[in-house]
Amino acid sequence: MGRTRFARRRVALLGAAALGLALAAAPASAAPLYPAPDPDPFYATPADIAELAPGAVIAVRPMPALPAFPETAVTVVRFRSTSSEGAPIAATSTVLTPRGHRPGGPLLSYQHIINGLGAECSVSRVLYTANPDLMVKEAPALNVALARGWSVALPDHLGPNFAYGAAKLGGMITLDGIRAVRQVGELGVGGSPVTMAGYSGGGMATAWAAALAPRYAPELEIAGAALGGVPMNLVSMMEQLGFAAHPVFGLALAAGLGLEREYPDRFPLSEQLNERGLAARAAMANSCTNGILAAGAGRGVMDFARTTSMISSPEARAVVEENSLELYDGVPTMPIYEWHSPIDGLIPIDAIVRTDRRWCAAGTPLQAELTPVPDHLTAAVLGLPGALTWLEGRFRGDPAPSNC
Repeated sequence: MGRTRFARRRVALLGAAALGLALAAAPASAAPLYPAPDPDPFYATPADIAELAPGAVIAVRPMPALPAFPETAVTVVRFRSTSSEGAPIAATSTVLTPRGHRPGGPLLSYQHIINGLGAECSVSRVLYTANPDLMVKEAPALNVALARGWSVALPDHLGPNFAYGAAKLGGMITLDGIRAVRQVGELGVGGSPVTMAGYSGGGMATAWAAALAPRYAPELEIAGAALGGVPMNLVSMMEQLGFAAHPVFGLALAAGLGLEREYPDRFPLSEQLNERGLAARAAMANSCTNGILAAGAGRGVMDFARTTSMISSPEARAVVEENSLELYDGVPTMPIYEWHSPIDGLIPIDAIVRTDRRWCAAGTPLQAELTPVPDHLTAAVLGLPGALTWLEGRFRGDPAPSNC
């Protein structure tokens, strides 16, 4: 199966299969399985983290230069953020600073697509490994931004538990990452105009950050957010797709495990797994894309659940609803650029349209663009140039266009 086809199905399976497993009635058999602790003390959570404010800087580390980003300094910033259930957590953002960046010059927070359950899947790690995902999918667009003199922050928006599938979490980490990097004097972004961008899973984190900002980070002045291919409603994806076996079912199971890590009392996925499911969970507990795919290849919900009896659980469903942006009552107050394919096979387009209309009705300046290709990943590539042009206009202070 090609890279494009797997990308088209990845997010679609998230809501459907993860919730389906969580709703299967079964006796308890296992507690949540969290990722192995990172042995690097830089990534440790300080004992006094509860005393820190969201966005407070914990540590700063300069990193070696990267061939993929010529003439660019790399700095990792550790900071305090908030879990899905309101607990203090430590998170990380990697900042790329081009040689041409001037103090106070533009800062773009770019939310990368991360498919993973372990520490080695984070942006701050992947940049220094042989994993090609970031280089192939993101580096060209990031180098365009860097060539314009923009600093780029890349938050590890899945959080310390690598809660793949917990979209609201990604929004809070994104906002706290912006708060944090602006406090690091040597980065020269304390007074910078700020924008955000992301596609697919990174678009979910971006969209959630935009919608949460008025309540979670009202002091931040963000000039705009560009978001593409965003799954706006995980519940509708569940209802649309069902639970058939699929070559990339592992990504769906990973999303369920990620939600369980964030909501262990409300989304008890591991309690519903049979022996095969528990073995797959163990195999992927610290894996990135390839390991996750291998663990679930060609399987479906019924291969890993203890029973075929699917019983509705209001609490498990509520977790998925809480991570469905269409159902969140807040709206962005910053300008929004939103793009997607009108015939994308994986995302319920009507959920995007309804969300856009609700935001427009609430007064959000929104520019919606259709990328007329029937492919999720191609829509990302073709839509990024327009998104970067729109972001440049926000940095200049031009009036934000809207086609509401």
